[in-house]
Amino acid sequence: MNIRPIEDGDTENVVALWRACDLLRPWNDPHADIARARAAPQSEVFVMTADDGTIVASAMVGDDGHRGWPYYVAVSPDRRDEGLGKAIMAHAENWLKSQGATKVNLMIRSGNPVQAFYDKAGYQVEDRIVMAKWLVEPPARDEPPQLDVTITYLEMRKQPSRGPARPPRLTEKLALMRAERPTAGFYRYLYNAVGEPWRWYERNQLSDEELAAIVQDELVEVCVLYYGGTPAGYAELDFRQKGEVELAYFGLIPDYIGLGLGQYLLDWAIDSAWSRHPERLWVNTCTLDHPAALPIYQKAGFVPYDQEAIRIPDPRTDAQSTK
Repeated sequence: MNIRPIEDGDTENVVALWRACDLLRPWNDPHADIARARAAPQSEVFVMTADDGTIVASAMVGDDGHRGWPYYVAVSPDRRDEGLGKAIMAHAENWLKSQGATKVNLMIRSGNPVQAFYDKAGYQVEDRIVMAKWLVEPPARDEPPQLDVTITYLEMRKQPSRGPARPPRLTEKLALMRAERPTAGFYRYLYNAVGEPWRWYERNQLSDEELAAIVQDELVEVCVLYYGGTPAGYAELDFRQKGEVELAYFGLIPDYIGLGLGQYLLDWAIDSAWSRHPERLWVNTCTLDHPAALPIYQKAGFVPYDQEAIRIPDPRTDAQSTK
């Protein structure tokens, strides 16, 4: 792992990480926060990158001249319990010490389970009262927070020249099986188990009848990847449009990320789509998805052909609360 200051090209991936960790609030503009932190000499945004360059953790820190303060401490949901949070916090603390800070203060909401992380890191609860006053009118609590989302559309016009999809060598058995006429309940389990960290929401807005009409259509194939007899992810191929195939949904349940299953499932889905000899295969991803989603699709052979910027109500409205 490498820890370094944020760079110009990192901003969108860092904001996506914060979104995946549920750190964004409608009254805080993350882009403006990053810009201010980078401009001030007493503050910085640090990112931790994996060997492939993917940003897996972050911490924004600042020294107010009296105390050091951390903000936006985040670890990618699929990389937790690996000591990454501890490592980036230690780096941030060392930087604050080099700036002359002698103490670090932080604020977390009452009942936030992240307190256990800071307890282990040596932080203590002090007898203080935190008071606040809004200098500008905050968003109304009954208005759903809005998210700015960029959707990237990608397509593939010919089948990749690689060989057939090859499963990774693992200790547990793998099986790929089409769910024949899946019930709405089973599909919702897959959809939410895979998509909850990335705020998948559209299928949850459908009634069971509307959802079943889609996933039980004979031209829609929901293919489930099983690892050791347990669902690990799925790919949904939509053949309803003549001459083309949409990879409508694709992903792994977070517990199975990092085993090499994603590449295998994606390659298999691509091969399965091209076995029907379409004119094109297409997919879309957005800035709510895993930060590595776009480069993974491009590596597999998809080429971006359009982008769209939209604003949507935050699917996790119920989880929003004041900092």
